[in-house]
Amino acid sequence: MSSTVSQIAEFALSGTENGKITISTITEPYGTGSESVASIGIALQKRAEEPDWKVHIPKENIDEVIEALQKAKEQI
Repeated sequence: MSSTVSQIAEFALSGTENGKITISTITEPYGTGSESVASIGIALQKRAEEPDWKVHIPKENIDEVIEALQKAKEQI
């Protein structure tokens, strides 16, 4: 695979001592010719090599995910 990861942001994961959230873009995440995605990673330890959880969101779904997250925020 020839995917490229470009980090957009990294910030502390609220409610943890050392956790972090990273936002990145990944080109060709599933191999040559696959569509780029936005990636959200959550690590419970700041120096973790790989996140404990991650999600890949296709460009076409980003606006819907943002809208749903805003609704979730209103309900918390």
